This record gives sequence, C-alpha cells and structure tokens, in this order.
Amino acid sequence: MHAKEYDSWYETTRGQWIGQREYALVCDALRVRAGRSLLDVGCGTGWFTRKFSGEQKMQVTGVDIDQARLDFGRSKDPLSLYLRGDALCLPFPDNAFDCVVSMTALPFVADWPRALGELVRVSGDRFVLGLLNRNSLLWRQKGQGDGTGAYRGAHWHSAGEIASVLAALPVSNVSMRSCVFVPSGGVLARVVETLIPRWMLCGAFLVVSGQKIAAASP
Repeated sequence: MHAKEYDSWYETTRGQWIGQREYALVCDALRVRAGRSLLDVGCGTGWFTRKFSGEQKMQVTGVDIDQARLDFGRSKDPLSLYLRGDALCLPFPDNAFDCVVSMTALPFVADWPRALGELVRVSGDRFVLGLLNRNSLLWRQKGQGDGTGAYRGAHWHSAGEIASVLAALPVSNVSMRSCVFVPSGGVLARVVETLIPRWMLCGAFLVVSGQKIAAASP
C-alpha cells in the first residue's frame, strides 16, 4: 500500500476512531511527560509519531525500514526525527531513550522476540508495545490462516507468549490491557468500548508495557 493511502486511512471515520483508541491507551501506558525522549520503532508514515511529538511534546525519533514511508512521515512532521533502521539491530546505544514504543510493528517482524529485546535494550525507562491480539474478534475476522488484506502474514500475539519472552529480559512491572473490542467502528462498537474494561484482554489491540530494570553499578 502506498504511504499516502496508508496514512489517509487514519483520517476515515473508522480509522480515526480506532487510531484514537489505540493512541490514548498507549499514552496512558507510557506515562507521558513533555520533554522526554521517545523512540517509535516501526513508525511507518508517522501518524502516531507526529501525535507523540505534536500533542504530547515529547522529543521523538521514528525508525522504520521502509524509506518511502519515512519520507512521507518526514514531510508531514517537522518536529520529529525520522531515520532508517532495522528493528532487529537498532542503531542506538543501550538506554538511549527515556521511552520506547512500537505500534503494531512487531507482528510483521519474523524474529519478533529478538526485536523485542532490542526495544528493551535501547529504553532507559519505559517500553510500550502495541500488538495484534490473537484473542480477539478481529483475529477471527482477518487473522486466521495467513491472514487477509493488511493483516496478511502478520503474527497475532497472545498474552502468554509475550509474558514468556519478557520473563527473560531485564524488565519489571509488566502490564497488559486491550481496546478495540469490536473493530467495525460503528455505533455498536463505540457502545461496547465503553462497557468492557481495558484489563479484559480480548480487544484487537493488545498493549503491553513495563519498566526497564537499571543495570547494577560495578
């Protein structure tokens, strides 16, 4: 999908609703504070990146492997820095950023456990993952088999497998929540969204957050 077409989906009625639900849940998990440095891994066209910088006043760096999407993001966002990089080998030293976020990028990385380790490595404080939830209505609609449409080839995560990988990493206070329980975005979806608590892990968007454990001083 062309970068402009991908980004413009978030301006549709359904796209705006879904994007705002995801953005709000991630911001809450990040414990956002203005001026903090944030790395957005797999930033794509920068729809979320420019919201973190413009609305939350964070110092944001977006990283993606797709140059066309990076160029589009850079053209729309003068506040953030956009760099080409691979999630499997992030071009930054340990603890380089206060916070690290990744919005539905890991589902499209074959070796996602290694990428998750990289996200934690470069975080100095908090990390937040936005994932596709296997335990959701959207998975039943779009994710079974090899997936369909934009979800073709995606890995749908379960809370258990994420917890298992995080158990081997230097993190603490891991929390999981979800949103977008009915992905249609219509009237019913909006009503349901107000009724189901976020700790019910059956929404399409699974948010996993935690704290980086600081290395002991020698």
